[in-house]
Amino acid sequence: MTSSEDCVRYSAADGVARIRLGRPPVNALTPDMIRALLAALRRAATDDAVRAVVLTSAVPLQFCAGLDLARVIGSSRDEVRALLQALYVEMHDAQSCLGKPSIAAVGGAARGGGMTLAISCDVMIAGQSATFGYPEINIGVLPAIHFIHLPGIVGRHRAFELLFSGRTFDAQEAFGLGLVSKVVADGHVEAAALALAAEFAGKPEAAMRLGRAAFRRQNDRDYQRGLADAVESFCDIVMTQAAQDHIRAFLDKRAAGHRSPLSDSNR
Repeated sequence: MTSSEDCVRYSAADGVARIRLGRPPVNALTPDMIRALLAALRRAATDDAVRAVVLTSAVPLQFCAGLDLARVIGSSRDEVRALLQALYVEMHDAQSCLGKPSIAAVGGAARGGGMTLAISCDVMIAGQSATFGYPEINIGVLPAIHFIHLPGIVGRHRAFELLFSGRTFDAQEAFGLGLVSKVVADGHVEAAALALAAEFAGKPEAAMRLGRAAFRRQNDRDYQRGLADAVESFCDIVMTQAAQDHIRAFLDKRAAGHRSPLSDSNR
């Protein structure tokens, strides 16, 4: 079994910290993995030698498939709330307190909670073959956190269509929607993110730190107000018998190698 330390690998050089997700096959998020990721972000925040952070994946063709749904089956509301508190609230706090720019390097599939990780960063760079999506609706749950910020990025009506169709979309569409700032050739995503991080790291430290804090304050007000409601909205739906049944069916089909409502989320 892969340990939480192996799931999230931290390294730093030349003013840039690199945080790599490494839980094959799809970087599905467990409580331990989320805690390890939070610890890595806090480590970068307290390292004065680090001036920028890159979040990427060590798993080929995968960024992050979102929550490990097996951890949701049979869990109490308090257990689900604690999981969401870490992924939604603590992740937002860790990014807000980072004090230096963060870049998500998405070289593969990003879904659900993986979208939460990517969008929590200040910049997102994608490979040409990267794909994105919010497939939660397909198994009867809700991408509640994305109700807060996605309309502000892509517009209310486009956000509704993405969130409630559960469809997959590619890097070029993500770029056109404003979710991704740059699309680069496959195999060059991490290098492009590291190059941008190095550019950020070369700017005056105080201007970057104070400017980023001001930027996030101006743009995250609705997000901060909506966090608690997003946690409870997810808990409300995931505790229903219908959602538990849908999740079990999805996990059973995946274990059997059959197609499922989320089958494209791991491509």
